Amino acid sequence: MTTDRPRLLLAAAGVLTGVAGLAVSLATAAALHERLDPPTAVAEAVVDVTPGRAAKALIDLVGDNDKPLLIAGVVVGLLALSALGGVLTARGRWQGFAVFVGMGLVAGVAVATRPNTGTAALLPVVLGTLTWLAVLPLLILPLRSSDAEGRRRFLVQAGVVAAGAAVVGIGSRFLGRRRRVVEEARADLELPVTDGVVPEGADLEVAGLVPWRVANEDFYRIDTALVVPAVEVDTWRLRVHGMVERELTLTFDDLLDRRLTEAWLTLTCVSNPVGQDLIGNAWWSGVRVADVLAEAGPLPGADAVLQTSEDGWTCGTPLEALTDDRNALLAVAMNGEPLPLEHGFPVRMVVPGLYGYVSATKWLVDLEVTRFDDFEAFWTERGWSPQGPVKTQSRIDVPVANHRVTSGPVVVAGVAWAQHTGVEAVEVRLDGGAWTPVELGRVPSVDTWVQWSGTIEVEPGVHTLAVRATDRSGYTQTGVQRDVVPDGATGWHTIEFTAE
Repeated sequence: MTTDRPRLLLAAAGVLTGVAGLAVSLATAAALHERLDPPTAVAEAVVDVTPGRAAKALIDLVGDNDKPLLIAGVVVGLLALSALGGVLTARGRWQGFAVFVGMGLVAGVAVATRPNTGTAALLPVVLGTLTWLAVLPLLILPLRSSDAEGRRRFLVQAGVVAAGAAVVGIGSRFLGRRRRVVEEARADLELPVTDGVVPEGADLEVAGLVPWRVANEDFYRIDTALVVPAVEVDTWRLRVHGMVERELTLTFDDLLDRRLTEAWLTLTCVSNPVGQDLIGNAWWSGVRVADVLAEAGPLPGADAVLQTSEDGWTCGTPLEALTDDRNALLAVAMNGEPLPLEHGFPVRMVVPGLYGYVSATKWLVDLEVTRFDDFEAFWTERGWSPQGPVKTQSRIDVPVANHRVTSGPVVVAGVAWAQHTGVEAVEVRLDGGAWTPVELGRVPSVDTWVQWSGTIEVEPGVHTLAVRATDRSGYTQTGVQRDVVPDGATGWHTIEFTAE
């Protein structure tokens, strides 16, 4: 059992064992309609212990691919450890078994520590681990014989295990119907909402300029959910409690029975570097949070609301921002349609003027009126500021950085934002010269971004273009470059382009 070939066969036996247990655990989780399967639970646990700066660096590097890459990494790690477990059986059966038992314990702890998981969520881990312990000796015993018959029996049994794992894995796809059921219910849901009319003059007619209204499928998505929660409308509940006179529990129908408010609102991610695109504007429909909180009656001394998502994500929001005159909404629709699952179906929070990490909870299920001194939320535990008002910012969309244009008059355009303060003016500067004002599009309120455009004269050669905005409080963007941590980036968006 010391030659390369038997070691490779032992490793193959370990990998097949790992695949078999993985298939059984995935099928069990799908059959039970669990939100998380064991690999995803482990991946979420990895997210929980990852420092904020490291998480931000990963998002910068791979963007929306961070979640599938992390889950894939967990699976690859599982298979690598499975191969090790197979090889270790050459030294003694217990060592190989120890590897698989250890992986089962890690998965069990990950599942048990996920929010909103009951005892049933551990069953996929238990059955997957038992599968490992049953399949490993089945594949290893034939390899203890060095003759051709032993290898022949191994190949036959390995083929049976591989085929069985494939059947179970394919079957799990048919068992996992919960998302499909929720998607179908969402498609059939008729809400008393409109799709919003873009105000005249808001969309400037400039080729290459981002649309003023961002379509649902193009809207940025940043969250920690490795698996998008599939929440059924009939079972959804929102609990309002804590420092209140009256605790409330609302159903989806309770929300729809209330007066719905609709408004154009721009959302921004605190992780948006200067000049980037983690921002979007949409027509949101929902119930004003202020009305719900007024019914609950916040007690004196409360200054925050701890929001909790179906998947356990939390954020803390200033109570004042949820009870003043802005349209902070329990949103049920986006651009005239029920919320997409990826954007929080059936109910999410949108709050003008605050970065999403302190306000925009998707799949919302709990509002606790409390004090900032009494809790830490998901991102504040990782070094981000507990309060996140949106910083005044602007971006150049036209011309595109590092592209070539024709010399002479050149159209420049982009967007600027200062949610719940409003943009007063935007200026551009060519090659470090004087700041020149540009035209602003019309906006319905201070809670949306604004498009801007203008024309500049350029000579042939390489040029640098910068932009800055001034908001309605009189503040003009600083040119000091700061990273997004801990409360949002600052600096002027500056690009280079070539005129010919």
